[in-house]
Amino acid sequence: MPDSGYFDIESGDALALAVLTERVLDVDGLDFAHAVERNVPLYNIASLDGQLRDPARRRALMAEWAWVLKEGSGVLVLQGALPDMAVIDRVTAIFETIIAQEKAHGGGADHFAASGANDRVWNAVQKLCLADPEAFARYFGNLAIDAVCEAWLGPFYQLTAQVNLVRPGGAAQRVHRDYHLGFQTAAIAARFPAHVHDLSAVMTLQGAVAHTDMPLDSGPTQLLPFSQLFAPGYMAYRRDEFANLFAERSVQLPLGKGDALFFNPALFHAAGENRTTDIHRMANLLQISSAFGRAMESVDRSAMCKALYPVLRDLRASASLPPEAVDAAIAAAAEGYSFPTNLDTDPPESGLAPETQAALLRRGLAESMTPDAFAAALDASEARRAP
Repeated sequence: MPDSGYFDIESGDALALAVLTERVLDVDGLDFAHAVERNVPLYNIASLDGQLRDPARRRALMAEWAWVLKEGSGVLVLQGALPDMAVIDRVTAIFETIIAQEKAHGGGADHFAASGANDRVWNAVQKLCLADPEAFARYFGNLAIDAVCEAWLGPFYQLTAQVNLVRPGGAAQRVHRDYHLGFQTAAIAARFPAHVHDLSAVMTLQGAVAHTDMPLDSGPTQLLPFSQLFAPGYMAYRRDEFANLFAERSVQLPLGKGDALFFNPALFHAAGENRTTDIHRMANLLQISSAFGRAMESVDRSAMCKALYPVLRDLRASASLPPEAVDAAIAAAAEGYSFPTNLDTDPPESGLAPETQAALLRRGLAESMTPDAFAAALDASEARRAP
């Protein structure tokens, strides 16, 4: 823990991460895994059907999964999570149709790859459900996926999904951590206290369902087991010495069609390079959120911003309210977080996150927008965010 209670961009020692990731997974505590490869436990879902259907045995299985994700290697594989190949093929065909339609209209951009290198379907969970509700029900009516989500997040979780299609020759990602703090700049992440860095990792779960066989040459996800335990990791992963350590020590496991990979969002990871000439690697990336990641009340913050803006504009112009007080008022009224949003129509223009209400309000004041112009800009922003 840093003395100040905060991490900064220089926080963390690569040697400390190196020592941490030399661990070997303690298999004695694994009652349900049928194998462990490169510190990643593998679970044969067909053999666990009884555990998934019996409440007491399901709870024991979920406790093991939670231990692996939190204190163990941080990653697990559910082999045969979706055993019905016909359902996977049906859903794959829907995603391919959506990709073609969106490309025809200039969409489908992947924020981790150059335009056109890969294809991505944002909000795939809604698009699949609207396109083919039965396929959605058969695909997500899945006891194993439900159990691993509940194991990490508890009940009432909120599931979202983004399809990623990596074509032959698709480059690897740079090592990173994921949503929430992993989707912020270093400067913003440094503003959150160290204990919130710990909290970020338990607010979401990352998963990927393989829609194609993924041999190692096709570039399945690169993973650094135990790296989720590295407290300053949301700051450190951006630095070259950590990227180099990741390149030296990360592991990959081949996945079969229908397998599902789940990992702690704080695990250092990156999609691998597709070195094949014929495999179009498709994964349905599941991003599942805790029910507790939401405010207690529904607040019409758009209406608040419209009412507040002309007042702040006048107070700022007359120097009647100090700048820090203006910022505090904005923080109390406006939505200061970019997500959730509709990334098809509200993509990040720079960086990783779209403009928030709070940022728009500050920009309006800085640019001396009229109240009508600000209201129009806010309406346009809200329209872009709508599903």
